Amino acid sequence: MHDDLIARAKAWLAEDPDPDTRDELAALLDAGDHAELTARFSGTLQFGTAGLRGELGAGPQRMNRSVVIRAAAGLAAYLKKQGHTDGLVVIGYDARHKSADFARDTAAVMTGAGLRAAVLPRPLPTPVLAFAIRHLGAVAGVEVTASHNPPRDNGYKVYLGDGSQIVPPADAEIAAEIDAITTLSAVPRPDSGWDTLGDDVLDAYLARTDAVLAPGSPRTARTVYTAMHGVGKETLLAAFARAGFPEPVLVTEQADPDPDFPTVAFPNPEEPGAMDLAFATARTTEPGPDLIIANDPDADRCAAAVKDGNDWRMLRGDEVGALLAAHLVARGAHGTFAESIVSSSLLGRIARKAGQPYEETLTGFKWIARVEGLRYGYEEALGYCVDPDGVRDKDGITAALLITELASQLKEQGRTLLDLLDDLAVEHGLHATDQLSVRVEDLSLIADAMRRLREQPPTGLAGLPVTRAEDLTQGTETLPPTDGLRYTLDGARVIVRPSGTEPKLKCYLEVVVPVPDRTHLTAARAKAADLLAAVKRDLSEAAGI
Repeated sequence: MHDDLIARAKAWLAEDPDPDTRDELAALLDAGDHAELTARFSGTLQFGTAGLRGELGAGPQRMNRSVVIRAAAGLAAYLKKQGHTDGLVVIGYDARHKSADFARDTAAVMTGAGLRAAVLPRPLPTPVLAFAIRHLGAVAGVEVTASHNPPRDNGYKVYLGDGSQIVPPADAEIAAEIDAITTLSAVPRPDSGWDTLGDDVLDAYLARTDAVLAPGSPRTARTVYTAMHGVGKETLLAAFARAGFPEPVLVTEQADPDPDFPTVAFPNPEEPGAMDLAFATARTTEPGPDLIIANDPDADRCAAAVKDGNDWRMLRGDEVGALLAAHLVARGAHGTFAESIVSSSLLGRIARKAGQPYEETLTGFKWIARVEGLRYGYEEALGYCVDPDGVRDKDGITAALLITELASQLKEQGRTLLDLLDDLAVEHGLHATDQLSVRVEDLSLIADAMRRLREQPPTGLAGLPVTRAEDLTQGTETLPPTDGLRYTLDGARVIVRPSGTEPKLKCYLEVVVPVPDRTHLTAARAKAADLLAAVKRDLSEAAGI
């Protein structure tokens, strides 16, 4: 067994084009570190609907230049089989370790395969790449990013010519082409022949951001902004300047790209502590800001925080999702309002009351972006698509513009985003959401929890009877099959699913409490908090986590 492992590692080493990972692998071989070699050579990083994502390092189970070259060659082979023999592939990248190398390798492979390749001029937000695909009439796009994953990770996100991320069966077909590549020497990689784009694509994207705002709307809200050590700052500042908003006050410690993300444990605005520096900046900024805006490192997500009493509070993704929907409805937006099944059911109520179509999809923007006639789509994980004609994906820049426009409008009326949330609670019931998220080292724990829930589904949670239990692997009338469970309760809803991008089991909880009038809001909030805590406790017990 060891001999086979050593032979595979040496064969990989002989082909590895990257001196860094070559040195790393040579050191493991010299040390005879069989445990680490086994971890890296026990299979290959699987290409799925999120493309590739994993830890940087040598070997087929890690993200590295060898793996990326194979992925690019597989994508090129797939595109040619689809008839795109000389189509354009646009490539974007973030500021993580190795991102620029992976982008350049991808351009070289596409060029070597006879396709045309164009690389964005520097690390830019993922939505700029999603925009560029349609703007330039490309047949596909690649974004090198691991979004909000830890610093040791990188990833490879694939879009097709419609500007949205791949879905089945394209992912499996591309994966099959990647598997067919046996040796890197068979993949031509010229040193030149692709284009490096200028700023005109970014300028076209920024021109498009103007369309998100209503002509003549108030632009007075003052913001504090953090780029979370990512690539959002320049693009967001340019968009805000074009729109005529006051210049955001930057969280300077996190303003510039840094692949080590030194001030946060996880560069995700949702993670505990990630917004602490933004809150500290807001507390000391004079005059006091109306809003804090955060992007994740590739700026496709947007978080917002507001003053609540004497301090700052981050809004949940579902709260921002409902606020943006209410704002668009009030502006007379027409078209389908869509969200993933793990997001709050409040969106459906807002859309139906406005007489607009509403649709639920599987988790992920690759599904939301494909909804026919989409006008607005969101997902509770801070993803918002407010300009589907421009970007068929989540976009943290245009979402930031829209929430700041709404805050400005309310400010002119002497009101805040929290006041509008209260209005929505009185009108539609208080929709309170929470998440039970368990990160594991051992993935079998997730499979065990799912099996346990399938074999013994709960009949009640928090004293509420389960009125319907669905195993989503079977699919439903409106949803294709997915690995998940949905429980509908009397006044609540729970969805349990393994994360598609991290070693986590995720449980999405929602309770709905009727609110007769504003005087009942405090009591409704207390009741909702108690219910959520009880659902969380009972679900934990049922799943054995």
